[in-house]
Amino acid sequence: MKRRSFLKAAGRGIVGTGAALLVLPSRARGASPSDTLRVACIGVRGRGGSLLGASLHQRDVEVVAVCDVDAEVLAKRLQQVHAQYKNETAKGYGDFRRVLERDDIDAITAGTPDHWHAPIACMAFQAGKDVYSEKPLAHNYEEAQAMLRLAARYKRVFQLGTQIHAGDNYHRVVELVRSGALGKIHTVHVWKGGGTGVIPCSPLPPVPQHLDYDLWLGPAPWRPYHPRHVHGSFRSFLDFSTGVYADFWCHISDIAFWALGLGAPSTITARGEFQTEGMADAPKWIDVDVEFPNGPKYLWTSRRPNAPGKVGGGIGCWFEGTNGALVCDYGSREVFLGGQVLRDITEVPKSIPRSPGHERNFFDCVKTRALTESNLPYVVNMTTPMFFGRISLVLGGRTLHWDESRKQFTGDDEANRLLGRVYRQPWALPA
Repeated sequence: MKRRSFLKAAGRGIVGTGAALLVLPSRARGASPSDTLRVACIGVRGRGGSLLGASLHQRDVEVVAVCDVDAEVLAKRLQQVHAQYKNETAKGYGDFRRVLERDDIDAITAGTPDHWHAPIACMAFQAGKDVYSEKPLAHNYEEAQAMLRLAARYKRVFQLGTQIHAGDNYHRVVELVRSGALGKIHTVHVWKGGGTGVIPCSPLPPVPQHLDYDLWLGPAPWRPYHPRHVHGSFRSFLDFSTGVYADFWCHISDIAFWALGLGAPSTITARGEFQTEGMADAPKWIDVDVEFPNGPKYLWTSRRPNAPGKVGGGIGCWFEGTNGALVCDYGSREVFLGGQVLRDITEVPKSIPRSPGHERNFFDCVKTRALTESNLPYVVNMTTPMFFGRISLVLGGRTLHWDESRKQFTGDDEANRLLGRVYRQPWALPA
């Protein structure tokens, strides 16, 4: 079958989507620096709408397609694009596969629910598109590994939507920690307050006519439609995400992994409690202890630890070193050194180039084919302990021992089965 016919067959459910896009991309090169990048925005409610807005205001980007399974959201965003460009050139789609068929699109942004991040990225890689995808990276470890393989195979550029990574505060914290002023870092605390609350059970209404709920579910297990499953509260359900834990792990763990160059973990132990009242089932709270070979203790908690100072109320990172400590959040920091509380250490030079902006960095790298700030190898490594913490909690807080060379847990078949999941037919994770 020819490529276009093959993809259309996949869209009708005749073949599994994993096989459908195992085709050579026709646009596998990067755009030249003088080219206007042609971009499609997939999933445009909430953060996806913000990505659309950011794309519309780039000097060398043209949004040529908008896609959403909610027809009302799609109509609103498509009107936004037409108004910005003062024409109706951009097309609207209800099915992202129709977008990936187009040979004239260089890159996509993906602001879909979490369980769609990896499948869409993998299929986009196969179709020759570069990808800016919202966080968290994926639903599970095997999805993240598939993304890594396919991006390398098809030579694709990827950026994870960790916009805080681009801020000056994170850059400066990395410089301070790496300078050695704090001594050897022996313990890192990261935290995000809150967890999955109670969603009361209520009658199941009919699926709205404007929502393609079957496509919204995609590879996730089938469950009857309820408005609390979709849109703003989907992270309260394990089929789609892992609650506040998955939502914020990447944002605050990012600064620790970046500053310390942490690699693969060796052991992971979780404590916590899943929500059992009402409809939701993601964690009410979760603490995760991670050990790294020759690395610091790494402690994730759902509440602020007994960190010094005032920084990092609801979310933060605390580096403990042999000479001092540093506590930071997204936009501020305090250094505790020699009995003093400092905002900065002026003797430490600026050594990390500052970001032009997270979205701008992505578009620049699409043209140059350079690694993005939040590139795929880095974010897969940074997100992996989050996946393992969920597995440990599902298994009642069992300590898991990870063998990075074999990509599996040692002596624990039950835990290894939870590294991925079976997709609902006809969907399949690309190999």
